[in-house]
Amino acid sequence: QVQLVESGGGLVQPGASLRLSCAASGFTFSNYVMSWYRQAPGKERELVARIISAGTTTYADSMKGRCTISRDNAKNTVYLQMNSLKPEDTAVYYCNAWYGIRTYWGQGTQVTVSS
Repeated sequence: QVQLVESGGGLVQPGASLRLSCAASGFTFSNYVMSWYRQAPGKERELVARIISAGTTTYADSMKGRCTISRDNAKNTVYLQMNSLKPEDTAVYYCNAWYGIRTYWGQGTQVTVSS
């Protein structure tokens, strides 16, 4: 059974940092492109960052310089380190795994940035 379980979200003040984790199981993690998406209320889901199996990364312009995606293939886990958080970063953050025609989603973790 495929599972993607996100953790690490929460309520933080502007300027704070958070580290999200996504623990994967039920598929060959190292083969998959892993991504973080987010969806704010009333908005479409958007890509935040992506990392391929070899480690090459891609970031959304809105998060460049403020976040780092990484993966630990031995632990079947992908991380998203976010710094200098802003109120507009408030959203549900989703983990995604993609390989060929297969794509899987986690349930999401809420990140709220507010003073």
